[in-house]
Amino acid sequence: MWLTSLPSLHDLGRLNAYKRNNNMSGENFLNRLSSKFGDEIRRANLEAIDPWIEVSPAGLLAVCRYLRDEPDLRFDMLNCISGVDYFEPDPKKAAKAGFEPHLEVVYHLSSIRHKHSLVLKVLLPRWRDGVTGEPPEVPSVVGVWRTADWHEREVFDLSGVMFTGHPNLRRILCPEDWVGFPLRRDYEMPLEYHGIRGR
Repeated sequence: MWLTSLPSLHDLGRLNAYKRNNNMSGENFLNRLSSKFGDEIRRANLEAIDPWIEVSPAGLLAVCRYLRDEPDLRFDMLNCISGVDYFEPDPKKAAKAGFEPHLEVVYHLSSIRHKHSLVLKVLLPRWRDGVTGEPPEVPSVVGVWRTADWHEREVFDLSGVMFTGHPNLRRILCPEDWVGFPLRRDYEMPLEYHGIRGR
C-alpha cells in the first residue's frame, strides 16, 4: 500500500516483527523518528511484509547514524542495498502504472542485538536535473556501515546511482568502460563490445 504522506499514528498499530520491543512499535517508533528528523521522514508503510520508512536524500546519513547508535535500536548490520527502477517503457502501460518514473535505493537493516529489522527507502529522480545519462546522487553510508562499500558499487554499476562521498566508487561487475546501467528498465544491450557480439 503506497502512502502519499505520513500515516496517522492512530492507524499504524503495532508491528508484528517488533512486538518484543516496545521502542519499535509502529506508533512509538515512527513518532520518535518524525519528532527527531521532521520533514526528512517522508512516508512510511509499517504494515508491509517488510516495514519501510522513506527518508529524504538529505536526511539519510543522520537517520542512519541514529538508527545505528541508539542503544535501544542498534541497527548494527546493513544486509544489502538495492536499486529499483520504477519506469515503464511502454507508453500504454505507463499511463496505467500509477507512479511517476523514479529510482528507489532500498536499505535493509538489522539489529543483531535486538533481533529486529527495518527497510529504509530513498526516492530519486531517474536522471539528475532531468538530464538523460546524468545519474542521480545520494550520500554514501560507507562511513556508517563498512559493508555498504561493495553494495553501493553494485547499485552504481547496475542501476546508475552516484553515492557521494564513497571512497572508491567504480564499477564492480561490468567492465570499467561499459556504457549504461544494465538494470535500468530502458537499458539496451550493446550490439558489440570490443569485437564480442552482444546480442
